[in-house]
Amino acid sequence: MQQYRTHRIAVTERARNLLRQLIEVHGAVLFHQSGGSPDDSSPICLPVREFRIGGADVLLGYLPWHTEFWLSAEQYQMWKHTHVTVDVVDGRGSSVSLEAPRDVRFLLRSRLLTDEELATLPPPRTGADRLI
Repeated sequence: MQQYRTHRIAVTERARNLLRQLIEVHGAVLFHQSGGSPDDSSPICLPVREFRIGGADVLLGYLPWHTEFWLSAEQYQMWKHTHVTVDVVDGRGSSVSLEAPRDVRFLLRSRLLTDEELATLPPPRTGADRLI
């Protein structure tokens, strides 16, 4: 029997296309979410070189082009049973997020992970793991 790895994060085609455009302009980017609920929140998207990951931040997963998606430790405790899909909608989000000048914002949609999915997840990585 083949074992499939569960992922905590996915991306819609529209979000994938926008992410690619942002990377072409700004270089490598990352996402960070420090507040809000897993549904209808807007993460910030910033150039990797402009954001310092905290030692307690938790890596939720990777989007295309090795784009990391990080949560604050507090957010992870609330979201650890959740699968998140990054989408894009019309309207402005955070003024510091790279997509803001385009009059769109990244938006998170969520669902609970099943017990089977939770059982296949690896232990989470934290910002402290980056120093090892």
